[in-house]
Amino acid sequence: MKTRNAFQHEEVFVQFIREQKERFYLLAYTYTKNEQDALDVVQDSIQKAMLSLDRLENVEYMKSWFYKIVVRTAIDFLRKHKRLQVTDDDTLQYLTPAQEDVYENVDLEHALDELPLMYREVVILHYFEDLKLADVANILNIKLSTAKSRLYKALKLLKIQLQDAKGETAHG
Repeated sequence: MKTRNAFQHEEVFVQFIREQKERFYLLAYTYTKNEQDALDVVQDSIQKAMLSLDRLENVEYMKSWFYKIVVRTAIDFLRKHKRLQVTDDDTLQYLTPAQEDVYENVDLEHALDELPLMYREVVILHYFEDLKLADVANILNIKLSTAKSRLYKALKLLKIQLQDAKGETAHG
């Protein structure tokens, strides 16, 4: 039998999912790189969350709690399917029209994809999902100092990659 608290959590959770579903999809997509797989990860995450909603003590922590579920579900999915993403430059070249104007967000997206997962996930959760580093550390199950050092290293790598990309564009 559900407690009154459980019903309140469920209502808040359903509303939360409705409002944030695109963000969860995008987060899952950063791991799977596939639309259907990302949708599956989000669906599995919602199901897992609904089953363990009674263990969420405070709805204020719902955001970081659910992000943790999505991240772990995505990682489990990748492990289960032994899927490693390989950048296919030929496909990218084919799909990208030869134009002079370069959009910074495309460069950033490509640079992010090039980052090792442990750096990419810290950047995505902190900057794109607007989570505090303490929440990022909690979600990824790492120490705060580790989250900070990964973020610092990721930003250094991104800066180098984006500078290289600008240099190639200027000379290309």
